[in-house]
Amino acid sequence: MSSLYISRLVKIAEETAATNEPAFEAAATALSTSLAKEGLVHLFGSGHSVLPCQETFPRYGSYVGFNPLTDPRVMWHNVLGAGGVRELLWLERTENYAEKFLDHQPLNPGDSIVIFGHSGRNSSGIDTALYAKKRGLTVVAITAKQNLDKPATHSSGKRLADAADIVIDTGAPIEDAIVQVKGWSRPVSGSSTVLAMMMMHELVSRTAVKLADKGIELPTFASPTIAGVTLLDTDIIYGVYREKMLKAQEKHLDFFKDRMSGKA
Repeated sequence: MSSLYISRLVKIAEETAATNEPAFEAAATALSTSLAKEGLVHLFGSGHSVLPCQETFPRYGSYVGFNPLTDPRVMWHNVLGAGGVRELLWLERTENYAEKFLDHQPLNPGDSIVIFGHSGRNSSGIDTALYAKKRGLTVVAITAKQNLDKPATHSSGKRLADAADIVIDTGAPIEDAIVQVKGWSRPVSGSSTVLAMMMMHELVSRTAVKLADKGIELPTFASPTIAGVTLLDTDIIYGVYREKMLKAQEKHLDFFKDRMSGKA
């Protein structure tokens, strides 16, 4: 029996990889430029779209410079009840919430941000994109272009793709699930999150190549199961990451002071 899900997923990924070629190059150039200038590449998503942020960093094979902006209020911790899915679904659709969260994050001019969102219509992602552009960041959206046929619901009249500088298409269908089951009225097995992770890992790879072309190697996590790699190696990289985040926070604090004084 041939695979039901994997074969369909791989077909979508391969088709989309070809159509995304210009966007991959543009995004990798932007991300590598931010990192080469000692800036950060921020990552944001809500709901299932938090998962690509967590998959990108920290993990084995990833490197210092990525900053996942994971807000626990738009990540579910229970299916029902406090911290449940219904709460986050409401919050991620509420306009002007995201900027309250982002005010405390070290988003600085010259940085880049990758925002994940299947539908591209949730307020949290759109607000984040608009906020980041005001702060001088390059915005990359990883979303499903098939959803662009749906009208915008945000008061700005924009969808995530409209608010971004660069758009990478996951290729996921509107319904997300990709396996039709005989006798069932709805398809099963979602695709958007896995595809978003694949698109992001492509960016991780291409960005590293562009940095290498500039003679830059960033501290990269490797599994301590590999001969010669120890837990101390991981601790050293976390130390580098901590110093980088402290510097970014200092720059952000200067901006915040200027804003409070009316200079920004």
